[in-house]
Amino acid sequence: MAHPKRKISKTRRDKRRTHYKATAPQIATCPTTGEPHLYHRAHWHEGKLYYRGQVLIDNSGEVENVA
Repeated sequence: MAHPKRKISKTRRDKRRTHYKATAPQIATCPTTGEPHLYHRAHWHEGKLYYRGQVLIDNSGEVENVA
């Protein structure tokens, strides 16, 4: 197994870790509802599932009996 010959100093270790940063998620606003949501994600608003301004699933209405 490989072992380090010398101890890595705190400064060297921290220099290596400078690129590991947390980024804030980008928030978009729906053009139809004005609801904030993550980019490329569908979101629920008042019982409807929206994606790119269009309704995908509508659960807000009553279920119709077809018989």
